[in-house]
Amino acid sequence: MTQGRRGGREAQGAERREAILEAAREVIAERGYRGASLGAVAERVGLTQPGVLHYFPSKEHLLVAVLEARDRWDTAAFLAGGSDSWRLAHLEQLVEYNATRPGVMQTFAALAGESVTGGHPARAYFVERYAQARARLAEMLRAEFGDRLAGGRTPEQVAPLLIAVLDGLQTQWLLDPEAIDMGAAFRDFVALLGPSDDTAR
Repeated sequence: MTQGRRGGREAQGAERREAILEAAREVIAERGYRGASLGAVAERVGLTQPGVLHYFPSKEHLLVAVLEARDRWDTAAFLAGGSDSWRLAHLEQLVEYNATRPGVMQTFAALAGESVTGGHPARAYFVERYAQARARLAEMLRAEFGDRLAGGRTPEQVAPLLIAVLDGLQTQWLLDPEAIDMGAAFRDFVALLGPSDDTAR
């Protein structure tokens, strides 16, 4: 096989993979996590289910790939304004934006819960994602507040709490969207992060 023909096939495969991811994202948005079947995705891109499985070995692998793509899109979108790092304002915007795509949030919440079981295909994704998030958020908190936040806590101590708030608000909103205003609740939490009177002295 010539180099040009191999390169053409690789490019075609990459395009088909991206088309499957886009179809999966659309199906998730329309039907939610449980309704996002391989059959529905395959029909949308003109493939059979075995054709989709050629690129993604299971539904779980496909959904993890959608979440990975979402992370890349989110980062690119919120850093496109010229900043080279996340700020709390970016997170506030992201919380508001997530309320417009409940299907993707359902997928994230369902896979995150399932991933704690041994051997789940989403486990490595979430272990790596949370490790990166803790490091990134600690860096962001240090840039915003310095080395000490409210109560004298370090950015490294607060970062996992911030993630817990973000994920917890999403879960509560998915269960009862009329009762939870994610944006307002997140801003209330952010207001608690500044230095207390004791540590400011």
